[in-house]
Amino acid sequence: MSAPAGTTVGVPVAVYPAIEPRLLRLDGAEDVNAYLDGGGYAPLLDPDALLDQVTAAGLRGRGGAAFPLARKITTVRGGSVAPVVIANGEEGEPSSVKDKWLLRNRPHLVLDGLRLAAVMAGAERAYVYLSDPLAADSIERALLEYPGRARNGPDITVHRVSPAYVAGEETAAVRSLNGGPALPSDKPPRPFERGVDDRPTQVSNVETLSNLPLIHARGSAWYRSVGTDDSTGTYLMTLSTSGGTVLAEVPFGVTLREVLTWRGHDAPVTGALMGGYFAGLLSSRVLDLPLEYVAVAAAGSGLGCGAVGVLDEHTCPVTVAGGVLQYFAANNAGQCGSCFNGTAAMAAVVTGLRLGRAREPDIDRLRQWAAGLRGRGACGTLDGATNAAATLLREFPDAVESHLIDECSSCITKGEHLPAPFAVHGY
Repeated sequence: MSAPAGTTVGVPVAVYPAIEPRLLRLDGAEDVNAYLDGGGYAPLLDPDALLDQVTAAGLRGRGGAAFPLARKITTVRGGSVAPVVIANGEEGEPSSVKDKWLLRNRPHLVLDGLRLAAVMAGAERAYVYLSDPLAADSIERALLEYPGRARNGPDITVHRVSPAYVAGEETAAVRSLNGGPALPSDKPPRPFERGVDDRPTQVSNVETLSNLPLIHARGSAWYRSVGTDDSTGTYLMTLSTSGGTVLAEVPFGVTLREVLTWRGHDAPVTGALMGGYFAGLLSSRVLDLPLEYVAVAAAGSGLGCGAVGVLDEHTCPVTVAGGVLQYFAANNAGQCGSCFNGTAAMAAVVTGLRLGRAREPDIDRLRQWAAGLRGRGACGTLDGATNAAATLLREFPDAVESHLIDECSSCITKGEHLPAPFAVHGY
């Protein structure tokens, strides 16, 4: 039997059948008393032992890069100056709500995870970096109740920025905390080398950090009891279909078909937009692909932030890719010529393709840009754009061909401007 679905403001939440909820609560927001009653803010008597447990648990980052958290902590600890730790809650992906949900509904889980990461790293200062007003208010209220400082935790400060897709990039967080704009900067140096106030700085996604209290309380063997050998535990999937959006906690390794069957989605599936806007499109072969890092990467895509937008027979992949590319063209940092011009050029070709104006030479240029522009921006925005273009051409050649002869039955409207696909509004 599945756990009952809960609801929060704007988006329903649910936990996959036969697993114990770890990150999601189905009965509303959690206050400090409920969190303490559940064993939260337990004293950390041996930071090295917990770091060993985090290593054994195989906890990987949930912000997109899937980097092992224990390795991140190890790189910033033990230097000549105390490091800084940042909980990155600046959720720039339009199709994802997981971080906002955690910050609004489980603020003490986030703060406890940040506390544990800071103690393991030897940090005296920590920050929660975000833009969402409701999330910021929730964290600031929780900080008034925060007992972590009395339990060898760091001083924690909330740092608010204006919302932007690029503001969630780790160097943008460092740059903003150092008094600059929330825009990516060139690397090196990377934050773990020199970040906030020139100190080694660990930047970790809030969902990643929220797993630390679980490992602290129950150990690595329990944590690995769900998931796969490489992709351990559960993760939060913002799943969008023609029927709406749900925030679901699922174990790594299940297939999208199994998730959709559980949710009662029985419409034909033609593909999916993976990892928010970053990892591009997959055709219907995504249905039986295990949702874990190695298998999805081998298929030429990624889990990214965990958001999945499901395409059906009424959803044109050219329209979806065009919407992603238009979004990147409008929301890049405007700092790198290759990104500023490249996203605009690719968006123009796919928009023209959708309107029946593109020809084979345009598609050839799009293919060249999708390959040649990868890795040329200061952050991942240009890579996300090239992923959208490359996967459209690779996964949906028939749709591309149909648009070259202007015969797509799914494109009802023919306007130039495309909405951001699968964007979650009102949350």
